[in-house]
Amino acid sequence: MSLKGKLLLHGKTDVGSVRDHNEDAIGCDENIALAVLADGMGGHRGGEMASAITVSTILETITEEIKKIKPGEADEETGYSMESLAVHEAVALANKNVHDSSEANAQYRGMGTTVVVTLFYDNRFTVAHVGDSRLYRLRDDELEQITRDHSLMQELIDRGFYTPEQARNSLNKNLVTRAIGIDDNVQIDIQEDIAMVDDIYLLCSDGVTDMIEDKLIKAAMIENENDLEKAAAEIIRLSNEHGGKDNISALLVKPIKSFPAKNSLFSRFFDIFS
Repeated sequence: MSLKGKLLLHGKTDVGSVRDHNEDAIGCDENIALAVLADGMGGHRGGEMASAITVSTILETITEEIKKIKPGEADEETGYSMESLAVHEAVALANKNVHDSSEANAQYRGMGTTVVVTLFYDNRFTVAHVGDSRLYRLRDDELEQITRDHSLMQELIDRGFYTPEQARNSLNKNLVTRAIGIDDNVQIDIQEDIAMVDDIYLLCSDGVTDMIEDKLIKAAMIENENDLEKAAAEIIRLSNEHGGKDNISALLVKPIKSFPAKNSLFSRFFDIFS
């Protein structure tokens, strides 16, 4: 079932004000309501290669796997939807592809990337992430960070060594504790949640979150809630205005119509009790 016309998607990536090339990559597919963002790392354009491999692998894999899924099915062992398992499989394959390329090419040795992936289906969504690229949700003019950074700084915040405000000024804030392609296997965080009409979802790299605070992200999204292209452009403009020290990427998704899957028990339950 195509979801084209049910959700709006728009993304923009920018080299920033300091870097000479862009190691971020973004991709989306309106038909299956899939959005992917990766922020690469590694010398000799290794990060650019890692993020490109990751985004292309995930887009291709999920596009094929989604055709095999019957709406409403869940995995008996984990309880996750089959869509979530497809997302997990795609991210794991991206990790393998990046790692294999790194091992096979000396110039790309040690390359890696963060990734955040969001797939919408049956009036809900699955998000998978590795690293510190984030997913936010704007609902009823309230902004919520859905993902939790895999970073040294987040661990120090969790242990009470830093406040979030102190962390913004730390020199260690960009040290990630997980990344795609560094090892044979990677731990992937998966979440499922309900998606509502007029929510706005933002996938972004740390080129956004290191430069501007959440209150500015929220204001840009609210001011441009009816034009995702303008919202993405404004987020990037603000990030550059506040330093633009890294590549900057923003990918937005907005459900504009309900998108229940046919014959889905979840959607029938949701319709009755929502």
